[in-house]
Amino acid sequence: MYERSTGVTPAPEPEVATPSRLRRPSSRLPYFDPILAMLSLDEAEFVATSGLHVHWGYWHDPCSAHRSADDFARAQELMSRHLCDLAGVEAGEAVLDAGCGFGGTVASLNERLGGVTLIGINTDERQVSRARRQVVARPGNSVGFVVGDACTLPFADASFEHVLAVECIMHFPSRLNFMREARRVLRPGGQLTISDFSPIVSVPKPLTRLFGVLNSSVSRTYGPSDITYTCNDYHRLAKESGFRSMTVDDITLNTLPTYPVVRRLIRKAIGRETDWVTFFLEWLSRSGIVRYLILSFSAEDE
Repeated sequence: MYERSTGVTPAPEPEVATPSRLRRPSSRLPYFDPILAMLSLDEAEFVATSGLHVHWGYWHDPCSAHRSADDFARAQELMSRHLCDLAGVEAGEAVLDAGCGFGGTVASLNERLGGVTLIGINTDERQVSRARRQVVARPGNSVGFVVGDACTLPFADASFEHVLAVECIMHFPSRLNFMREARRVLRPGGQLTISDFSPIVSVPKPLTRLFGVLNSSVSRTYGPSDITYTCNDYHRLAKESGFRSMTVDDITLNTLPTYPVVRRLIRKAIGRETDWVTFFLEWLSRSGIVRYLILSFSAEDE
């Protein structure tokens, strides 16, 4: 059980850049279209599993999962909590959630901590609009949502103690540009913490070709996605973007019960044509070829 801290002075509000720095989104991820359609109909499973959080779940004991919508929703909340706990988010800090979706991670931190300044950013104004409607700051906290590009963050230097990116970096046009921007807006000693699907080794040529064949189907379902970055690639990106260290938490086994639920939701909202795309990712995960990782990078001074 988490208790909300009290008597904490809120972190200063991050400065939003001038309009010339803001960039309108150029695309929307296609899987949000059926999600929003189902939410508009108040479809019960989608309200439970996609109304707030839109990411994989985390189970302390995967064998206890029973594939219901409520069980998955609890696991999604646990995923946000697990990532934020590994990041070390504390009361009184300023946090940026990049690719914030409908505001689930911001909502979780808002409920658990006091004196926090929480900002979510997303390229899809529909997601930002829903987040604004349903995530209201608790007394002593500050919550805001911005339409913008995570690779061109509209915030001043050294604005945050933490930058988070929950299961979205694979959609960004440039991981390196995002990490450079995250480093810029982090205060000295701050942390960038992300979750991502990552192969254990560089993707072999046969699988690269297969990824290429599947790319159009993946793009129609999940939008542009790149899950070819290994831990070695992230070590290189950390160095190139100015981070001094990286820690890795492999939680693949804790996420596996997600797949049957997501595939059921896809069949309901989109149809069986795209179900096999998620089945392929499930096979890669269960076979150990692709791992689900939480990675944290420290913005330490030289």
